[in-house]
Amino acid sequence: MLPEDIAGLVDRVRRHYDDGCFACGRENPIGLQLDRFSLIDTTVEAWFEPRPDYRSFVGSLHGGIAATALDEILAWAGILNLGLMSVTATLDIRYRSPLTTLHPICVQGRIDDVSGRRLRASGELISDGQAAVTARGLYVATVEVDDLLSGHTSER
Repeated sequence: MLPEDIAGLVDRVRRHYDDGCFACGRENPIGLQLDRFSLIDTTVEAWFEPRPDYRSFVGSLHGGIAATALDEILAWAGILNLGLMSVTATLDIRYRSPLTTLHPICVQGRIDDVSGRRLRASGELISDGQAAVTARGLYVATVEVDDLLSGHTSER
């Protein structure tokens, strides 16, 4: 998929949901506003700029915010790699090192395995070139993105 195709698809999915998603919506004033999506081989990458409101203590990123960013990028891995919308069934998070709220954070995710409607995905939050927080999850496909955007079906 070409970069302009990725940007166009991300924009269309966001608009379908009124651009109000807490994690990726640009119109959600309190959200993470994940942006700058790219697809490198099969890894989806996006960025967000944590605000001071996202801290837990002394400028550290709250673990729930880290989990939210990872949950979102794993869902986008299904959208951009397979053209599938999905919902989270399980999410396993490993906190390896603290993240700060002072710098932009890179979020990466990929699909590791597909079995029927089940998508196994993994990802990480990157800080200083290292995986600071990692995740593995099971996602269940609900609808093909093309069908959703064309109005031919509704999500299950």
